[in-house]
Amino acid sequence: MPLEKIDHYSIRTLKMDETKEFYEALGLEAGPRPDFPFPGHWMYAGEIPVVHLVGIDPDNPEGLYGYLGVKDVKFLDGGGAVDHLAFRASDPEGLKQILTDRGVEYREREVPNLGMLQIFAEDPNDITVEINYYDQ
Repeated sequence: MPLEKIDHYSIRTLKMDETKEFYEALGLEAGPRPDFPFPGHWMYAGEIPVVHLVGIDPDNPEGLYGYLGVKDVKFLDGGGAVDHLAFRASDPEGLKQILTDRGVEYREREVPNLGMLQIFAEDPNDITVEINYYDQ
């Protein structure tokens, strides 16, 4: 049940093209991404998607907010922000029980086309932590 390793980090941005080009300059390549209800790119180091770019549509943010949650976006002047950290883990039922026992609110999602379970929770500093369970 313990966290095993960091999985990726995610950036919410209004500057999708520039951000993608930056990570390509660092040697990452855009690759396959599930059919999420918001725009974005997954940037790969080899076969691993290590940076997830999440596009913000200020005129229609419902898909993003419905999946990842509403954030007070203080950078709408065009900057970006780290949105969440993600870990791989095992035994999702064990983690859900611990979170429930401690009164920690969480939400579950299933990633389209991947068969992966995700558990999201906010730490006391309002940083979102995502825990991924593959092959669920």
